[in-house]
Amino acid sequence: MGRYEIHTVEEPRRAARLMGMDHSRPRRILAVASSGGHWIQLSRLKPAFDGHDVAYLTTHAGHCGEVGDARFYTVRDASRWNKPALALSALKILWVLLRERPHVVISTGAAPGYLAIRLAGLMGARTAWVDSVANVEELSLSGQMASTKADLCLTQWPHLANGAVAYRGSVL
Repeated sequence: MGRYEIHTVEEPRRAARLMGMDHSRPRRILAVASSGGHWIQLSRLKPAFDGHDVAYLTTHAGHCGEVGDARFYTVRDASRWNKPALALSALKILWVLLRERPHVVISTGAAPGYLAIRLAGLMGARTAWVDSVANVEELSLSGQMASTKADLCLTQWPHLANGAVAYRGSVL
């Protein structure tokens, strides 16, 4: 697909098709990202979600106003360095997944996104991981782990693509 910039209606729809989201059949989508750069990149994918029933989950309540009428959830920010916080985040993410019952879970990172991908996969949802454009040298740790669990794992750098990770362009 080449460089992927969201400036037209068709390009986000192509991305949606890659994630198994046919616009003729509306899907329930859970879009997950940590606050900061991960959230910004997820926000740039919003046009791909048009026509679908979307809920968002992030680590910062301040993003609520950015999602319009979509359902919005927050989860505690956690990392591998804080196991109790990570466990609490996993429980909250599981609760959101059980409440939302999404067909598709997409994440741009980090730990909450990985947890959502893992748990959603166990529940039968399709999952997609888009690794951060900031990861130029190698996939993020979460991206490396997600590449073995997500139905679709995308890098934004062509030289990082391999058998488990595909390159379809960049979200700029």
